[in-house]
Amino acid sequence: MDRIFSRFDSSPLVKAIRHSVLTGGKRYRPLLLLSTADYFKVEREESLPFACGLELIHNYSLVHDDLPSMDNDDFRRGQPSCHKAFGEDIALLTGDALLTLAFEIMAGSALHHGNAAVKIDLIHEISGFAGIQGMIGGQLLDITVSPKDLSEDRLYDLIEKKTASLITAAVRSGAILGNASSEDLKALTEYGRNIGLAFQIRDDILDTEQDQAANILLRPNSVLVMGLEKAHAKLKEHITKSLRSLKNNGIKSEELEYLASMLAM
Repeated sequence: MDRIFSRFDSSPLVKAIRHSVLTGGKRYRPLLLLSTADYFKVEREESLPFACGLELIHNYSLVHDDLPSMDNDDFRRGQPSCHKAFGEDIALLTGDALLTLAFEIMAGSALHHGNAAVKIDLIHEISGFAGIQGMIGGQLLDITVSPKDLSEDRLYDLIEKKTASLITAAVRSGAILGNASSEDLKALTEYGRNIGLAFQIRDDILDTEQDQAANILLRPNSVLVMGLEKAHAKLKEHITKSLRSLKNNGIKSEELEYLASMLAM
């Protein structure tokens, strides 16, 4: 990722970009994309631009999500969030720049045999999962739905959009790059959806256990809606379903199995 930014100058904007992207993070989405693409024998030079693009989209969403008008978080990954370190104006431009750069990188990727149709399919795929009916739609629910009015069904709708969308997009993109069969793509979509749900429920449990009660009361949260015991049960259920979707379709990938199993608590 550092190579992507090395061609730019050292302006405050680029410093803010580096601060937001290169100071930690799980890299869960790119790992999912690369692991899925590896399973289908896709060369890394083909899958890396899309993995990087997806990570940049994810990071843009975090920068904007931390802003005072959204979640108003002062810290991200143990460091001051972008707007606290560089100001709200630079943070807005940082998110804008990351999103734009993501599509520049994906559009400029070199697929073997000049397969422009696959590139267009992938950009369309990722755009949809990141957009109004996906991640952004989930963020809208996150800031407009009162936790006290949140049903379990509405909570799942929020999580599927805000968190599971990009995770599902990562898995599907790796499969599309690998020319996966419709059966494999369906199974991997179900895998992605379930680990996306598990990922957010796990985060909500961790937030609760870290005694962030004040924030939990202000934002939609799985534990607040379900209770801690049921949230743990749902976490386990979604991990089990994700692994079952691989097994039932004969997809034997140690990497994908690990990326699901690591969410267990």
